[in-house]
Amino acid sequence: MVDIVILDSQTWASQKKVSNFLDNFLKSLSGSRTIKLRQKVIFFRMMATMVNAGMTVLKWLSALEKQEKDPAMKLLYSTLIDNLQTWKSLNESLRDYHGNFWDAEVSIIEAWEKTGKLNTSLLQIADQTEKIDGITRKIKGALMYPMVILVAMGWTVMVLMVKVIPTLVAIFEDKSKLPPTTLFLISASEFFQAQWMTIVASFIGGFIFLKIWKKTKSWKYKWDYFMIKVPIFWNMMRKVILSRFARVFSNLLSSGVSVVESIRIVSDAMGNEVYRQRLILLREDVRKGIKMGEWLEEDPLFPDILVQMIKVGEETAKIGETVIKIGDFYDEEVDIAVWALQKSLEPIIIFLLAFVIWGIAVWVMQPMMSMANVVSGG
Repeated sequence: MVDIVILDSQTWASQKKVSNFLDNFLKSLSGSRTIKLRQKVIFFRMMATMVNAGMTVLKWLSALEKQEKDPAMKLLYSTLIDNLQTWKSLNESLRDYHGNFWDAEVSIIEAWEKTGKLNTSLLQIADQTEKIDGITRKIKGALMYPMVILVAMGWTVMVLMVKVIPTLVAIFEDKSKLPPTTLFLISASEFFQAQWMTIVASFIGGFIFLKIWKKTKSWKYKWDYFMIKVPIFWNMMRKVILSRFARVFSNLLSSGVSVVESIRIVSDAMGNEVYRQRLILLREDVRKGIKMGEWLEEDPLFPDILVQMIKVGEETAKIGETVIKIGDFYDEEVDIAVWALQKSLEPIIIFLLAFVIWGIAVWVMQPMMSMANVVSGG
């Protein structure tokens, strides 16, 4: 005989929470919690479409979860559904989701949740994220070519040092008669053969150290300051930062977020510690009644065209509408800056590659040619 156990609502709810926790835990093991920029764009646009169709938040999240194939996005949807079922708001759920959603995105959703115009909010965030994603792709594309060349060059030098040069050097019986440059190359080759694992480990360790070092508070400021001052990158970096500032700041204002709060949020979205600290100072003075345009006028980090547009916006009480135009302007300027960066890096990389190949060829071939002359003369 089978006993039928009837669970009360409290016991059933507690077991459901345990089941959801285990389910999410297993999902977290099978897929990453990191949401890519492109996935976020699709996420916000799909949500905007669902909301525009009159569906409730829980319904469109359930619909998106059922059709989703990516483990990371599926985990996001299930987590949001669980949070909303426990009366947690959408902006709170996104804010707590492992740092995948920026304060600027979440604050816009929070502002529009209060007004009931979530569809407009989602479209704004999608456009903003798509622009940032496009800029990021352009920068990565510009840097991909020189990075591939540098890696290939390093690998080629490594193979020459460890495999090729020892074979060629074996034909020289009396190394004392070799030129100093060739002797230096042979010594370098012997060092590579003996310490190649140490060299590789040093490069990997140095890369990891640099990643950790850049995240420390004091050194992050110095690194970001260096990046906006180095001649090759400063023009592009500044335009990328200003484009993000204009677009995020405008979207926050048009969503109903106050100027003071918008400055605080956009300071964290800049991606540069130098600009972030400058905006923190700006926020404190704006809170005291000083106008943004007047404060930024003396700051070399913000160009005159941006300052003048902010002044016009403050005078006409349409600062959000004027600043977004600057964002569009700097988006076009980023394209030009990326193209200029590619053109400036190409000759540097080609010259460096030619110099390394020429040096190795001359230092190895010079004694071989001398030996050939001696043999032919004899």
